[in-house]
Amino acid sequence: AVESGINSIIIVTGRDKAAIENHFDISYELEQTLQERGKTTVFEEVHEISDIAKISYTRQKQPLGLGHAIYQAKDFVENEPFAVVLPDDIIDAEVPALQQMISVFEKYESPVIATMQIEGEAISRFGVIDAEEVETGVYRIKDMVEKPKFADAPSDLAIIGRYIFTPDIFAAIEKTEKGAGGEIQITDAMRILLKERPIYAVKIDGIRHDAGDKLGFLIATVEFALKREELAPEFTKYLKTLDLK
Repeated sequence: AVESGINSIIIVTGRDKAAIENHFDISYELEQTLQERGKTTVFEEVHEISDIAKISYTRQKQPLGLGHAIYQAKDFVENEPFAVVLPDDIIDAEVPALQQMISVFEKYESPVIATMQIEGEAISRFGVIDAEEVETGVYRIKDMVEKPKFADAPSDLAIIGRYIFTPDIFAAIEKTEKGAGGEIQITDAMRILLKERPIYAVKIDGIRHDAGDKLGFLIATVEFALKREELAPEFTKYLKTLDLK
């Protein structure tokens, strides 16, 4: 988000998530210790975490779905367009996913969602769009379906965890009926908004890792470790020593 030019961030949390706030806060004791020990590089990395953006927090008191979570940020957003980033979706892209989406938002001045091509039965784990391509990799959405059966999926373009919304999404969320488990699904809210204005989708140029899945988290960890200059050589040596059968 920061690499895409965003400098004000609202994190929606729940109970027992104080560690998230602590992570982005200033750690005076740690920073002082690092400076005293001359660990300048590590100090700069730690300090940068607390200085990357203006960060605010709000609570989702009940786990009532993504639409409900987004609604908790209404008073912070006021009348500005805003992005939603789901932390479980890690996207490795040369041009950040949000930056790819922002350029489309600026052109069409309408909400934009991120999609990726998903093949086979796995499509049933995602929201899926029915859309027409208006330019290479950019689609105007006609409808969307939440977790369809493979045979019923309207396309192979699945919605992933990046969105750019205009403030009228909040009115759509207010009109959205609760689904299974009393949850308010953002897909349902977008379908309501779709009746009032266009919504576009971008096929993201990048690789998505599902950090909410154990295997996906492990794969992401390995992939990003191999991209870090200070880790890659030794980590590669270690991987080569593994007796994989």
